[in-house]
Amino acid sequence: MKKSNRKQKTKWLSALALGLSLLGTQAFAEDARIVVDASKVENRITPWMYGSCIEDVNHEIYGGLYDQKIFGESFEERGVSMIFEGFTTYGGNWSGENNAVSVAEDAGAKLIWEKLSFTDGSVEVDVKFGERKDIAGLIVRVARPGRGADAFDGYEISLNARAQKVVLGKHVQNWQLLKEADARFSADDWNRIKVECKGSRIRLFLNDETKAVIDYSDDSAPLLNGSIGLRTWNSDVTFRNLKTRTADGSMNAQFKGETVQTGPWDFIRDKDVTAEFSQDKKNPFNGEFSQKIEYRKGSGKAGLVNRSLNRWGIAVKEGQHFDGRLYLRGKSFSGSVYVALQSADGSKTYAVQKLTGVGNDWTKHPYTLTSSTTDPNARFAAWIDSPGTLWVDQVVLMGTGDAQFKGLPYRADIGNAMVKQGLTFLRYGGTMVNAPEYRFKKMIGDPDKRPPYRGHWYRYSTNGFGIEDFVRFSEAAGFEAAFAINIEETPEDAADMVEYLNGAVTTKWGKKRAENGHPEPYNVQFIEIGNEEVLFEGDSASGYDHYIERFNLLYNAMIARDPSLQIICAAWWIPQSKNMEKVFRAVNGKAAYWDYHPWADDPNSGKLVEAELIDMQKQFKQWDPNTTLKCAIFEENGNTHSMARALGHATILNATRRQGDFLLTSCAANALQPYKQNDNGWDQGQIFFTPSLVWGMPPYYAQQMASENHMPLHVSGAAVEGNLDVTATRSEDGQTLVLHVVNTQKDAQEAAVEISQFAGKQSAAKVWTLSGNLSDANTPDEPEKIVSKKNTIQLSGDKFNYRFPAYSYTIIRFAKE
Repeated sequence: MKKSNRKQKTKWLSALALGLSLLGTQAFAEDARIVVDASKVENRITPWMYGSCIEDVNHEIYGGLYDQKIFGESFEERGVSMIFEGFTTYGGNWSGENNAVSVAEDAGAKLIWEKLSFTDGSVEVDVKFGERKDIAGLIVRVARPGRGADAFDGYEISLNARAQKVVLGKHVQNWQLLKEADARFSADDWNRIKVECKGSRIRLFLNDETKAVIDYSDDSAPLLNGSIGLRTWNSDVTFRNLKTRTADGSMNAQFKGETVQTGPWDFIRDKDVTAEFSQDKKNPFNGEFSQKIEYRKGSGKAGLVNRSLNRWGIAVKEGQHFDGRLYLRGKSFSGSVYVALQSADGSKTYAVQKLTGVGNDWTKHPYTLTSSTTDPNARFAAWIDSPGTLWVDQVVLMGTGDAQFKGLPYRADIGNAMVKQGLTFLRYGGTMVNAPEYRFKKMIGDPDKRPPYRGHWYRYSTNGFGIEDFVRFSEAAGFEAAFAINIEETPEDAADMVEYLNGAVTTKWGKKRAENGHPEPYNVQFIEIGNEEVLFEGDSASGYDHYIERFNLLYNAMIARDPSLQIICAAWWIPQSKNMEKVFRAVNGKAAYWDYHPWADDPNSGKLVEAELIDMQKQFKQWDPNTTLKCAIFEENGNTHSMARALGHATILNATRRQGDFLLTSCAANALQPYKQNDNGWDQGQIFFTPSLVWGMPPYYAQQMASENHMPLHVSGAAVEGNLDVTATRSEDGQTLVLHVVNTQKDAQEAAVEISQFAGKQSAAKVWTLSGNLSDANTPDEPEKIVSKKNTIQLSGDKFNYRFPAYSYTIIRFAKE
């Protein structure tokens, strides 16, 4: 980069009328030179490049796209936890007393000893795993903690019960493995882990060993001060004897506190009422539990309230109609049940309906509520006011009319935002499909009767929205749909699934689809067998052998029902592993695509992605020169949703354009994210939402720009000098040429642009620009802080100069007269 006279240039440029970046034929010293030959076609570009990925049904879908306002609809979740003096909980259900504390399985719950500041010294704790054994341990030098698996800064010292390893990791609102070591221990017994910190040096000890299991110096921006705490990753675990020793002395943690309601439901009971509330396993309508209310005596209300996902409230508007239903049964109960919309504290009622006819057997009770006011933070309530015993299960509340997307039970504002983003491809999969109970046949038919299951990201998952619902939404939105299935589906069920989705109404399962409200086949093309398979087992030969076995069983069963299907291989890609060739030879000629999941946080992510795509294609061709197997990027993963992530996505789009003949799609993850809800550890949504608001993050606008300017042919175009990332595309008829330029540098880049073989272009071109500081993101208060801006520039000949802003994605679109 040439930095001389930059301030003078900037001052001169900003004085141009309308802020135009184009300098016409004026000459200056360029940082870069871009050369385009519009006649030289390099490859074709898939129309499905503009993809997105949904993989957390309980937060992207429930409380989000799925227009079910109630979270915890079937009363499966245990709803109490403890708050301890001097500690703050971030997720999870905690309990304890004296020197021991336990937490139920959770994807990243933390308990932080807030009042303790730890720099150098030692911290130790005893750990014992319960029924669910995965990862758990200490976190030290903790800062900026929040709800979410990776929502903190600090070091993690954990036991991996499954892999029998001691793990040292670093979190800076993300996750980085620093070092791990093999260790032999019994997860059913107490194990003591101890960490000693001195400056950047960190030493880990296990049980009675005097030699450190891990001795590591963090020389890359070490974290030197913060709190200490406990953390679980998908483990039921108990901790005891949490101790710290520093130069100022030693401290032993004591866990004293009170029990509070933490689940999705709260109880209401007037002061003159004697009533008991409990989960009841006897004869639930759906799932393992129903909610039991025993009204003993008194005068007043006893009931339940729900404030949706995160307890953040249900948004209602004056005159808005809501339809709902719940299932009731009673014993010695002859009174009425009331359902209502209320203010958050229950002091105001916006709508109420009385339900009668509760009998000894489960009965469905529909209701309609029309709000008398506007409140973004309302609640749903259900109560009784007379003695007797009532059971409640499967509660549903939804919007109506324009609040729903094309007459379907999906939020219109979120669905419309996805359409406006320009998505052409939507994938439904991710780690949620790896849950053992994730099965297609449990996701069809009456949503009220679909069984809850133990999910991966959230233990108490429900099936009101499943694979068919995803396919139906994609059909209505105009997206090409792809979804993943659990590899342990039976071949028979996988075959029936294909017939259900694609079979004629004259087939057994096609008829069932018609009976469920969709007579025409969905014509699904893409199905993935599994997700990130063998990732959590490392480079395991036995793991890949098992995947090959399951892939072939399911592939053969599905293709027998519909030979036109294109099946995607989900074996985790490890380029240097010998297992890759084994998997390739097993799926070659069967799988159409191999799923590859790159990281996209870095603005220059496209460089690594392109190198790996080239290497993947090279290996495929070495193993079989005639192979037709290609690649699908079903997850561009990361931990951010900032301008840096937008640039990472833009450089990956450039990489996929250059490798277009080898790519099906590139799906940025995650499609959706509830605001300030990040308990699966990924703070990476493209569209954020609250109960009443929906807005795009910077990556959303990068995708929108690219999709709006899609052209099918990648032509010769590159920065032959400088640091810009450039691709050029054009239309089939040669009338339109598009230039994609990403500047990942902290300074503006001044470039000379030379276009050849595009004679007769108009004297004006359209320009889209997305730029900002790397950390910039949009919020409810500033939902359009970072958005793409569009203008028109005047041209002069086939050579011109242009100034690309710092940290920017720019599209210039040329058209012929």
